[in-house]
Amino acid sequence: MERLSSRTLETVEPGAAVSLPPQGWAGQRVGIVHLGIGAFHRAHQAVFTQDAFAATGDDRWGISGVTQRSAAVRDQLAPQDGLYGVLERAVDHVGVNVVGSVREVLFPGEQYERVIERLADPAVQVVTLTVTEKGYRRDGSGHLDLADPAIAAELAGGPVTSAVGRLVRGLERRAATSGTPVTVVCCDNLTDNGRVLRRLVGDYCEALGASDLAAWIDANVRFPCTMVDRIVPATTDADRALGEDILGLRDEGLVTAELFKQWVIEDDFAGERPAWHLVGAQLVADVAPFENMKLRILNGTHSTLAYLGALRGHATIASAVADPQLLDVAEHLIADDVIPILAQPEGEDLSAYGAEVLKRFSNPALAHKTTQIAMDGSQKLPLRLLGTIRANLAAGRTPHHALRGVAGWMAYLARPEGADGLRLPVDDPMADRLTTLVRGRRDAAEVVDRLLDVHEIFADDLRDAAGVREELVGTVRELL
Repeated sequence: MERLSSRTLETVEPGAAVSLPPQGWAGQRVGIVHLGIGAFHRAHQAVFTQDAFAATGDDRWGISGVTQRSAAVRDQLAPQDGLYGVLERAVDHVGVNVVGSVREVLFPGEQYERVIERLADPAVQVVTLTVTEKGYRRDGSGHLDLADPAIAAELAGGPVTSAVGRLVRGLERRAATSGTPVTVVCCDNLTDNGRVLRRLVGDYCEALGASDLAAWIDANVRFPCTMVDRIVPATTDADRALGEDILGLRDEGLVTAELFKQWVIEDDFAGERPAWHLVGAQLVADVAPFENMKLRILNGTHSTLAYLGALRGHATIASAVADPQLLDVAEHLIADDVIPILAQPEGEDLSAYGAEVLKRFSNPALAHKTTQIAMDGSQKLPLRLLGTIRANLAAGRTPHHALRGVAGWMAYLARPEGADGLRLPVDDPMADRLTTLVRGRRDAAEVVDRLLDVHEIFADDLRDAAGVREELVGTVRELL
């Protein structure tokens, strides 16, 4: 079968199951650099950007995608002239949205200078990032981890391999050349993500002794906060085969997603931006209420279902939601533990949002693996569940269901297998430490105490909070 490209795209007829890039897609100029061009970006920000181009014809916002660790995405998309499909799946719909907004993909391991040139290019007015929570290399206090091997090597004069390092070096070149202002848009699940990234950039500049650069960044670079939402499971061979059937072409860059997508952006830009607001993105003064809604309702429930579901032998989130006991935990987590301590974002109904989240999770067309959602728990837990627990404790409430989610994470780390022999891999920046502490241990109190002692995850307040340890021990004992 022929491969998707600008030439073979001409053979594809648009229709109910296929949407094609707007006319002129191949002539777009690069105006956005994206660091971390994985599946989520291709199914989310790149789609919003294509939709904005279709709505306005403004061709200044093509994307230069930068890979993080390998040349895989470059090798997928370069032979396809940047084209790829988003396989959108729901119970009553399946279709491929062909996206042409990515105009080049760069691999810094071989094209580092080209990446820095792009970041410095005055035509680039927006830099976006999706590098996952762990990609920001923060320490326990939320600052740049100067002891991180990659950061330490960079500061000692070695190759620049971190996302923050590449961003700072690109801004350094920009300051020294055109000096054109730029907006850096963090699109990862971090509380107050724009300001988090701004602090890390400042930490990096301080470690370099680059006070002049830091002053230029303060004056010329904006870091708006955002909230992003779309379920994007790992693409399977079956997805690729289905995409081929629909397109009639082989697509090595295919990604899979649900129909729903949301993007809330703080309206704080240094210059121009694509017309994302015309195609569904929400430009707001304060992202925090939306961010907390998503992190605590959607992400917190997602993680809880992942850990508890995997322990019960459920391979996918949809299967976990179909389990009446787990659905009950999820519903009560949202209604009893999260909604009472949340500020309601303007125009949102929190109960309706929670119901919609569970409906999205139940979509059997998306094989979102529980073990995939279980990744990086040491980074996700503080953002998704511990904030909910602290807020409830401060209000004099005991968040039983949020604590059950934390107990699920603890039992997941301790048990090598879930029910029916489902393997429970630990894919986490702290995997070696966490597995050494508890893997294979059956004493619930020992498991809980050893993990509560990991200060980077749990500060002393939770260990000392009345009833928290006891409830965790009881639940972990049950789960083990």
